Amino acid sequence: MRIPILLAAATSIALPACSPDDPAAVHERSLPLDTHVDISFEFATETEDPLTADIQVNLEKMMAGGLDAAFFIVYVGQTARTEANYAQAAVDAMTKFDAIHRMTDTLYPEVIGLATRADDVEALVAQGRLAAAIGIENGYVIGRNLDLLDRYYEQGARYMTLVHNGHNDIADSAQPNQELGDGPSEHTGVSDFGAAVIRRMNELGIMVDISHASKAAALEAMELSAAPVIASHSSVRALTDHVRNLDDETLRRLAEDDGVVQIVAFENYVRGAAGAGLTELVDHIDHAVRLIGIEHVGISSDFGGGGGISGWNDAAETPAVTAELVARGYSARDIELIWSGNLLRVWRETERVAGEL
Repeated sequence: MRIPILLAAATSIALPACSPDDPAAVHERSLPLDTHVDISFEFATETEDPLTADIQVNLEKMMAGGLDAAFFIVYVGQTARTEANYAQAAVDAMTKFDAIHRMTDTLYPEVIGLATRADDVEALVAQGRLAAAIGIENGYVIGRNLDLLDRYYEQGARYMTLVHNGHNDIADSAQPNQELGDGPSEHTGVSDFGAAVIRRMNELGIMVDISHASKAAALEAMELSAAPVIASHSSVRALTDHVRNLDDETLRRLAEDDGVVQIVAFENYVRGAAGAGLTELVDHIDHAVRLIGIEHVGISSDFGGGGGISGWNDAAETPAVTAELVARGYSARDIELIWSGNLLRVWRETERVAGEL
C-alpha cells in the first residue's frame, strides 16, 4: 500500500484565473498525449494503413492535430473463461502487439517510434517524431497465467486495465456481463489472483489501470499497488451518473495515491443537458481539478473504441481541446500537466517502484 499524500480540502482547490496565452502556442509546447486509442485487428495491414486510413487516429491526423503521443491499445473482449478462450485471447493480443510494432518498426519508423519508458516520449518528440506507447485493455488476455505479463511487458505494454465489461479472474467489473453469468460481484473487488497480478505489474513497471473496474475493485487495487494507479479513460460521476465514471470518493483516493484520472471524451460518459461536446468534456476536467487538484487530471479520447464528441472527433481536432482549456483560464503550465505531465509523472514513479522491487 502506498502512503497517502496530504490533500488540501476539496473546497480550497480553485480553478485557474483567466489565462492570456495563445491557444496555438500553448498547444505547440504542451506535448499532447492521449492515453487510450483503440485499434482494430486490421490495423497496420494493407486493409488499414496507419498513416492514412479513414479512422479517428492515423499518423497524418496526429501530425495535423499536434497529438504528439498516444497509447495504442491491445484490447480483447471478454468471453467465457475457458482454456481455449484464454489461448485465443493471447493470440488476439499478440495480433495487436504485432500491428503496433509493424507501424513503429517497419512501416513508418521515421514518423513514429515506440516509447517503452516515460523519457522515451519526450525524446521522440524532441526528434520530431510521434511517440507510440502500448496499453492493454482487459486483463483477460493473461487468463490465469502470470507469465504472460512478462511476455506482454517485453512486447512494450506499459499499462493494463485490470478488467473490462464483465468480471474476469483478476477483478470485478463496473459492468457485469449477464450473458456470461455474471452477478453483481464475484470477488468483492480484487481476487487473490488479481492481487498477485498487481504485485507482478509493480515489479515489472506496468501501470495499474482502474478504468472499467467496480468501485470496490478500484479502491482495493489502489490499496494493493505499490505504485500510483491510473484511470486511463474515465470521467466524473458527479456530473454524469454512469457506472463507468468515478465518484468523488474514488477520485479523492486516486489523488491521495498520487495517481491520475484521464477524463475521456466518450459521449455517454460526459453528456450533459445540452449533449456532449468540448464544453461538457472540460466541465468534467474542471470538476476533477476542483476536487483533487491539477496534478491528478489528464485527457483521453477512446477513439476507435466509441470515443468522440462534438468538437473533438478525431486526432486532427485535438487543438480545439487546448483552446477550450485556455478559454477556461488554464495556464500553459496547467495544460502541459493535463496533456501529459501528470501521466508521465505516474509512469516514471511506476518505473522507480519497479526498480526498487
